[in-house]
Amino acid sequence: MARYTGPKTKISRIFGEPILGNGKYLGKNSNPPGQHGATRKRKQLGEYALQLREKQKAKYTYGVLERQFLNLFKEANRRKGVTGEVLIKLLEARLDNTVFRLGIAPSRPAARQLVSHKHVTVNGHVVNIPSYQLKPGDIIGLKPKTSGNTALTSNIRGKNPKFSWLDWNEKDMQGTFIAYPERESVPENIKEQLIVELYSK
Repeated sequence: MARYTGPKTKISRIFGEPILGNGKYLGKNSNPPGQHGATRKRKQLGEYALQLREKQKAKYTYGVLERQFLNLFKEANRRKGVTGEVLIKLLEARLDNTVFRLGIAPSRPAARQLVSHKHVTVNGHVVNIPSYQLKPGDIIGLKPKTSGNTALTSNIRGKNPKFSWLDWNEKDMQGTFIAYPERESVPENIKEQLIVELYSK
């Protein structure tokens, strides 16, 4: 299954944000990556470069490769509503992202691994496709065998209350995808309008 496996801190330093998880190294070294990163001045980016950078940031943040991302954009373009906002909603509705948001996994890559290894269920059925698109009302849980594995369940931290589009049942260890999130509720620092402009050329 295709995914980014390169250096994560390098990507975070390119964007100046901890988009791939832990950002502790950004404080120590905020220079651009590379041998001459400390002495090289950051260039003033042109319009196309800014748009491309924003698309790359969204791809790395959600762990989506180019073809998947383009397909999501086409789907967002087909649906009613503002294309950029619909794109963010579709990215948030991915199963691996929702497993991460619910606090079942500490990061998106960890959530992707849980899903790929058939630990996660949707409406009682095992789903091992990280890109699976959830619909409002879908219930996300863990297989009974996984629920009894304390090595996995001990890391569950529970849903963050600021993610109002999700609900978490501590007793049953199940989460519900209540609705697609509104753009202002999604904390990711992504300028989706630049992505729309890029694909509209």
